[in-house]
Amino acid sequence: MVRLVTSDNVEFVVDKEVVERSALLRDFISEGESVPLANVSSTVLSKVIEYCEHHRGEPLPSADADQNQDKTRKRTTDIGEWDQEFMTVDHKMLFDIIIAANYLNIKSLLELGCKVVANLIKGKTPDEIRRLFNQ
Repeated sequence: MVRLVTSDNVEFVVDKEVVERSALLRDFISEGESVPLANVSSTVLSKVIEYCEHHRGEPLPSADADQNQDKTRKRTTDIGEWDQEFMTVDHKMLFDIIIAANYLNIKSLLELGCKVVANLIKGKTPDEIRRLFNQ
């Protein structure tokens, strides 16, 4: 078990296998020690842990996965049913999840967040996109 401490000082105790979905944490974890996550709040980390728990049995991406990845997979914006429901959150939470996935280096979650944003803006004019994100 690994202890993760969020920016708002909430501690999560998580299975090592779940934490290893994060390339950042994979290199720094050791049993029994607390890992401070100054850039991640407890509400966002709980969503990230939920995602990692759901995808725990899937193989981790290899170091050279980017170079070997199929181009059609990179271009698709298809999202699985569970992932789509998981990412049905408000825009602030969506972007907080994307930022946390980037910080924690969870490639699959980062890609999922970006696909959701791409689907949100697909076919919209710049003005519609501004209104969508309240800018």
